[in-house]
Amino acid sequence: MIWLTWRQFRVQFLVVATVIVAAGITLAITGPGLADDYRRLTTAFIQNLGFERFNPFLYIAGQALLYVTPPVIGAFWGAPLVARELETGTHRLVWSQSIGRRRWLAVKLGVTGGAAIAITGLLSLAVTWWAVPIDKAINAGQDSNTYLPRMFPPVFAARGLVPVGYAAFAFALGVALGLVIRRTVVSLAVTLAAVILIQIVTPTLIRPHLLAPTDKNVVASAENIRGFGLTGDGPNTTVKELEVATGAVGAWKLSDDTVDKSGKVLSTLPEWVMKCAPAPPPGLPQEATGTSDADRTACFQRLADEGYRQHVRYYTADKFWDLQWREFGLFLLIAVALGGFSFWRIRRDLS
Repeated sequence: MIWLTWRQFRVQFLVVATVIVAAGITLAITGPGLADDYRRLTTAFIQNLGFERFNPFLYIAGQALLYVTPPVIGAFWGAPLVARELETGTHRLVWSQSIGRRRWLAVKLGVTGGAAIAITGLLSLAVTWWAVPIDKAINAGQDSNTYLPRMFPPVFAARGLVPVGYAAFAFALGVALGLVIRRTVVSLAVTLAAVILIQIVTPTLIRPHLLAPTDKNVVASAENIRGFGLTGDGPNTTVKELEVATGAVGAWKLSDDTVDKSGKVLSTLPEWVMKCAPAPPPGLPQEATGTSDADRTACFQRLADEGYRQHVRYYTADKFWDLQWREFGLFLLIAVALGGFSFWRIRRDLS
């Protein structure tokens, strides 16, 4: 049964494995050089990357591969695994050879699912190891418009354990949908769409609820005003602005609300708050913003006196692995539940 499963699965495995192995070899070759640059250039490391082409390309390509791998595994490994057998009727031949349904499904899930988890884990390990110098530099406060802290959603799901959890979930979902739909192409399309949708909604609907965030009330000042909703930046505050506003380097901001002295979130602000607008860049006259330094000072004092402040909720950089384990565990648990459903379905509802 294991040999038969391998024969049916080998083409899909070899295609994906070839890409992953090639990526892993490339990262293994270039990783030591990147680490040497980080030790040699220290605070100028990120700035130096701006003059390179290959390493920034590998950074983006590695993240893209880890985002693409779970949907591909779910759609092209999981969905056809059983759906193809049911669609063509070949499952009846196997079941007539003294091989029970549960054993048949267990071998298929074990061989193919184990390969999916292993290959995603190796890729995630390679990318996470390779990107350590960049992640360290960003978390140390080096400015960049290209690289984000690893707590930020675009990077978080391409590091550590989370891609493995997504791969396990995607594979189990594909198998379960194949058992229900019984049509290979339809199962493939539904699985692909469902996994991509989960990847999109998780950072906003699931991840913020996995761990208690840090809550902080900060009084606005000339130094941190750009990190607040007062300027319309909302939750997409830049790395440096969030650092200035909260003192947390490499943190991911979940929410940023202007509140009054009672803690009530304000939907509108008094017109006089406009006088707190940031000072113009060096070289431009003060009149460029229509506000003098004296007006700004008075505005910030009034903000403090009347109790206006920013209520900021965020995950600090040191919560990275706690959050990784929780999200990985959640999707692994869902994968196990989907596997249990598949065993129930194949026992109860299939002829």
